[in-house]
Amino acid sequence: MDPERFGVLYDRFVERVYHKCVSMAGDKEIAKDLVHDIFLKTFANLSKFDHRSKFGTWLYRITYNYCLDHLRTSQRKLAVDVDDDRLESMEDDTDRYEAELLSLRADKLSEVLAALDPADRGVLLMRYQDDLSVKEMMEVLGLGESAVKMRVMRARERALRIYEELIPEGS
Repeated sequence: MDPERFGVLYDRFVERVYHKCVSMAGDKEIAKDLVHDIFLKTFANLSKFDHRSKFGTWLYRITYNYCLDHLRTSQRKLAVDVDDDRLESMEDDTDRYEAELLSLRADKLSEVLAALDPADRGVLLMRYQDDLSVKEMMEVLGLGESAVKMRVMRARERALRIYEELIPEGS
């Protein structure tokens, strides 16, 4: 692809990539660096884009994974493994955790997101900020439906625990 055509793609997607980087990294300067690196990586790997999904979905996946790798490296945390033992009870807990998560005081939500593991933060932002469906999340994460649902449920559980630590009951 010639640089001019890539410039059109850059102009079309740079704001979305920047906002995703800011929401995951929590820092505008770091986000600018991440955006630069992501578009360099995207340009270098355009030949790998196979058109099975939309370009925006492919770029979102690169963005998400690059930001997550950056956060993992900077925080030196290990990724959380998916535990399939609770799949049966997952559906019952999903509605309860989602309702509780959505009722959090807005002023504490940014603190909760900052305290979360980058993988959990990314999954919750995908679901609630970017409003991705489970199917879209499956594409971005390269996981099956049950694994995506489990990650979202576990991230909500951990977010609620952090929130409860920040706001003790009765406050």
